[in-house]
Amino acid sequence: MPPKADKAPAFQKQKLRPYTQPPPKKRPETPFAVKPIGAFYLFFIANLIAALYAPIQDCDETFNYWEPTHFISHAYGLQTWEYSPEYAIRSWLYVALHALVGSFRRLLPFSTKLGEFYFIRYVLAFVCAICQTLMFRVVNNTLNPRVALFFFFAMIFSPGMFHASASYLPSSFAMYCTMLGMSAFMNWKGGLKTSWGIFYFAVGGILGWPFAMALSLPFLIEEVILASLSSKEAFIDTIIRTGRGVIAGLLVLLFEFIITGFFYKKVVVVPLNIVLYNIFSGPGRGPEIYGTEPWHFYIRNLLLNFNIWFILAVLAMPLFALQKVFTRSQQTSTINGLRSIVFMSPFYLWLAIFSFQPHKEERFMYPMYPCLALNAAMALHIILAAFGNSSPKSFIGMLPARLKLLIISMFLIGSVDIGAARIYGIYKAYAAPLKIYQPLEKVGGHGDSVCFGKEWYRFPSSYHLPRGMRAKFVKSDFSGLLPGEFSEAKLGFWAGAWLMPSGMNDQNLEDMGKYVDLRTCDFLVDTYYPGSSPSQNEPHYILDVDHWEPVACQDFLDASRTHILSRTIWLPDWPIIPEKYRRKWGDHCLLKRKGKK
Repeated sequence: MPPKADKAPAFQKQKLRPYTQPPPKKRPETPFAVKPIGAFYLFFIANLIAALYAPIQDCDETFNYWEPTHFISHAYGLQTWEYSPEYAIRSWLYVALHALVGSFRRLLPFSTKLGEFYFIRYVLAFVCAICQTLMFRVVNNTLNPRVALFFFFAMIFSPGMFHASASYLPSSFAMYCTMLGMSAFMNWKGGLKTSWGIFYFAVGGILGWPFAMALSLPFLIEEVILASLSSKEAFIDTIIRTGRGVIAGLLVLLFEFIITGFFYKKVVVVPLNIVLYNIFSGPGRGPEIYGTEPWHFYIRNLLLNFNIWFILAVLAMPLFALQKVFTRSQQTSTINGLRSIVFMSPFYLWLAIFSFQPHKEERFMYPMYPCLALNAAMALHIILAAFGNSSPKSFIGMLPARLKLLIISMFLIGSVDIGAARIYGIYKAYAAPLKIYQPLEKVGGHGDSVCFGKEWYRFPSSYHLPRGMRAKFVKSDFSGLLPGEFSEAKLGFWAGAWLMPSGMNDQNLEDMGKYVDLRTCDFLVDTYYPGSSPSQNEPHYILDVDHWEPVACQDFLDASRTHILSRTIWLPDWPIIPEKYRRKWGDHCLLKRKGKK
């Protein structure tokens, strides 16, 4: 582990507050001050709500993480090609840590598989809240309480954080480590913490997502610039601190290498394999075969997930430049200006890199969410400072203080309302797959199969099926590669992790061996949208009353018939709402074969 922070060089001993005048020795309470413990409670409550109600948005979360975790804990589960020893681009250490958390739940009273699922989510919510609180405290102490308060609002009420906070995804884990790493790099109190910053980013990159380490670049460049402008001794200290962080990261990599190698029974460096696959796969392979999006995909996505906060985050650097131009007479310093740019840079760096990548997914933005929230908070603080420092003769200066407060309050309330409406709208629209499996505890039996056709990607996980029941796939119009099953051969611990599965490939080529005959299915999950047309491989099973009967059904949004406004945010189904803007619904159902006892 990295050592304690070193003593700060002379140029770092000053109080560095880029957006405020040097504070008095005894800092007075301000209306913006929020204590870290209070912030933690609210962060945790928001994350718990996400853990309880957030739908699984990405089938990668189910098949690449929940299913391998279920395999470790319960000796069976679905297996994707990424876990085939031939490709080995997923970390078993990352999965094993979560399996350990779920297994702990089995030691507690009233243990169920579904209880394990939610317990893992609760722990993720708790870890995220800890990381959010640490970054909140550093922002509060390094910048000022008002910036910290805005950061708090952006993190609590954004739909993006609702999805990311308790998601079981490497990108969410990388987001946690980004908050810890940024907190270490930003906090100069008591000395530089370069080694800790490098360590946290290394953990996020090795156990989570290697590309997330790119977010540390602005902070590392800052270290080099400031050391080069100082004495030779300071430059040597920087090298030593960096070396300690790198060594600590290599120890994490060694641990990952050992644990993952144990499962795969081969020498494998998973982070390297991920980079090679995503960047050097060659034609016909790589992430692009799973779909590409235009360059503005993330702009649209971040507007949905952060609304006004995303706009502020984009404006942070231009607003800071304008502030520097028009407030030259105020006390500033080169170091403060550089620090401000460094704090803002990771957001722009990440957005630029991934906007130019053809393959785009919402989860790729998760590591950058804390950077977005920080940029937005800094931008709003700059705007408020301009409001407060405006000349009395200017238009803004002539506005009454109460009117200015009203404008800002309306901004915050509007952001909260939009965010809450989208969060609730997503829950109401897409939560059905988390709700329909509970009756299986009464109507299902050991050895029964639950089959999925066109709804294969909405399967939440084997944790939602009673012990002994298996998920199977029947042929639909989908023609890509579906998951197989981990081998259950009794050849040692978790033999399915190292035995070579059949029918796997990295080109998304369909394998007919992944399907079962519909006649072998005891239960079936299907969705019916009124007015939709069936096909040979996707009949309306729900309407086939001769062979299937519903066990549980939940409303599911029919996006094709719902107006874009109603898909974007929740709108109440009130008579005053025009029919055009009302949500249209289908039925997401668990069906039982007729005649089954």
